[in-house]
Amino acid sequence: MTKGTILVVEDESIVAMDLQQRLIGMGYSVPATAATGHDALKKVADFHPDLVLMDIRLRGDMDGIEAAEQIRDLLDVPPLYLTAYTDEETLRRAKITEPFGYLVKPFDERTLRSTVEMALYRSQRERQLKRCQARLDATLRCVSEAVIVADENLRVVSTNSQADALTGRKRGEASGLQLSALLRFQDGREVLADELIEAARQARGQPATKPAMVRLSGTLTTPAGGSVPVEGRVAPIIDRQGAPNGAIVAIRATAEAGPGFSVAN
Repeated sequence: MTKGTILVVEDESIVAMDLQQRLIGMGYSVPATAATGHDALKKVADFHPDLVLMDIRLRGDMDGIEAAEQIRDLLDVPPLYLTAYTDEETLRRAKITEPFGYLVKPFDERTLRSTVEMALYRSQRERQLKRCQARLDATLRCVSEAVIVADENLRVVSTNSQADALTGRKRGEASGLQLSALLRFQDGREVLADELIEAARQARGQPATKPAMVRLSGTLTTPAGGSVPVEGRVAPIIDRQGAPNGAIVAIRATAEAGPGFSVAN
């Protein structure tokens, strides 16, 4: 069983063959090499590698950075750059493609092994996170309540379609807004910050299966000037040190507005 599949993109054939053989000797699958950016695009589509070992300077009208950017955008495969150039402009362009590392020529086998292993580990972790995010997104689409996730500064990170409909926002418009700007109540309250701090304080030392929550009810003001009575709950996201690291809000429209906030286990 191989440790991962790697495509080598290097326009010097002797260097490409040497890299291919060294990586195979380390236990990786290297089904092909490519000498140009266009050839790299085709072979990534054919072989679906876990990582592309990409020389920055390539022959032809597409250099390694341009090829890596297209491979990232179209096929979601990360680059690990090979380069003899570490000038500021080259690094600035390369950073945009979010590479998993750089191998500065010349390099020895130990450096090659450790850099490739770390890049593949990052690649595997990123794929796992993307699968988890896809499952979460699918779950939120199936939930009947409006769900809003905010970061540690109470800025909106994501919403489901029910939340967009309830707050009168188009898809993606809420991202980056303060939670209090998205959930605007008719009585003008600054929503949730103090209540979440209190809920987080109560959550410390509690079992993870029973975190403190804030019960929420009131009348939302929509961007169009309408009003919607809502009720629901808000839970703090707690980090490993027990500190608040964001919030999740789940609310739904109701027949009439309730009394406001209360902290409950």
